[in-house]
Amino acid sequence: MASSGGRPANDKPPTSRFGRLARLTALAPRALPLAAAAMKRAMGVSTADPTEEERMQVVESARKTANAMLKTLGEMKGLPLKFGQMASYIDGLAPPGYEERFKETLKKLQAKAPPLSPEAAIQVVTEELGAHPTEVFAEWEHEPFAAASIGQVHRATTRAGDRVAVKVQYPGIDKAIENDLKSISMLETMIAPFGRKYHTKEGVEEIKSVFMGELDYTREAEIAGVFRRMHQDDPDIVIPHVHQSLSTRRVLTCDLIGGVDYATFCAEASQEDKNAAAQTIWRFMMRALLKHGVLYADPHPGNYRFLGGGKVAFLDFGCHKEMPHDHVAGTKRYLVAQIDHDEDAFRNACIEVLGYDPTDVEAFPMYLAYTRLVTEPVVVDAPFTYTTAYAREMVAFLVRGTKKLVFKDDSALPHLPKPIHVPKDHLFMNRLQWGLASVLAGMGATANWHRIVLPWLRGGVEPVP
Repeated sequence: MASSGGRPANDKPPTSRFGRLARLTALAPRALPLAAAAMKRAMGVSTADPTEEERMQVVESARKTANAMLKTLGEMKGLPLKFGQMASYIDGLAPPGYEERFKETLKKLQAKAPPLSPEAAIQVVTEELGAHPTEVFAEWEHEPFAAASIGQVHRATTRAGDRVAVKVQYPGIDKAIENDLKSISMLETMIAPFGRKYHTKEGVEEIKSVFMGELDYTREAEIAGVFRRMHQDDPDIVIPHVHQSLSTRRVLTCDLIGGVDYATFCAEASQEDKNAAAQTIWRFMMRALLKHGVLYADPHPGNYRFLGGGKVAFLDFGCHKEMPHDHVAGTKRYLVAQIDHDEDAFRNACIEVLGYDPTDVEAFPMYLAYTRLVTEPVVVDAPFTYTTAYAREMVAFLVRGTKKLVFKDDSALPHLPKPIHVPKDHLFMNRLQWGLASVLAGMGATANWHRIVLPWLRGGVEPVP
């Protein structure tokens, strides 16, 4: 999340609803033709082989589209930037055939999202902590060293001599995100005549709840303490200490963590260290979810610092969800059923927990197969290597399956598939499983993941210590 140079930074991101929609709309002339071509490729729609000139034109169009997205999403911050970051690291979300070009460009949103002006941060710190940052801190670095979707980070030194990272929320970002969510709600209302069959309203409400919660840094400080207690006996998991007296709803001050970023670690670390660090990340995610019912919903590569060997620091706790215990228990049901090779128990759990419809003779087998695919590392008692191909298949499998449901018997007219009733609490679990698979694939990580989680699969949900 390092800052980038160039033209002067703005004092705040655009916040009006229609102004933000206008910026996204301006991307459409570039994005829609490429998206259409990519969708045809993803769904296996046959087209004539392009000439070399046509192929080069498409490649150039992809480059320009990715750069336009980089500029627009970076300036907008908020939810558009979050979605751009997801496309930058989750394998399978970028247009098929152009994945590497898109991801390479959009990776800058992970580490070099354009910051706002230093003066904007000074204004927020002064309002929140009651004085200019040079009065609150013994040292304050004017230029931010990191910038993300809702805030930027400055290095500082406390009056007690502690080196800290101070995350400062962008002015007006709460209004910007609120307006982004209103736009999503408006879209959901427009498609309500058929969308409500697919629980679109519940999905939008879940997105609102989680993302609006990220705006409260006091909540993030509290949950950081929760994660620290959950992992207190794991020496390889490092969670920075929060300086409560220097933290408010819009300012969060934590110990400054060293180490190296994800890209550097993937490029320079030995495979042994990558495997060890990947297992640490896996324990961090799975212990919290399966043992304590807390979902870390943002496996973004920028949220880790690698401290050598298997030691990893986790930096951001804004996007999390406390899962209903019955849903965690249900998740364990279909995992354990596969481990025990109990096909009837697996089918019943998928029906009762995930809402799959056994009367849908076309879709039901596909959804069962998809569940087996994404849970393979958890349920198979053998070493498993995360690869980019596997991570991409998680998305591609659904695209191919949806094509078969929508265009039955190669019909030119689409058919709406029967809805399934996946609980809204499962929405962000998809973000975790896709994102985590992509992060571990980038490390080429190999381990017996099953044996790591096995102790947490057969017991109930335990209170946080």
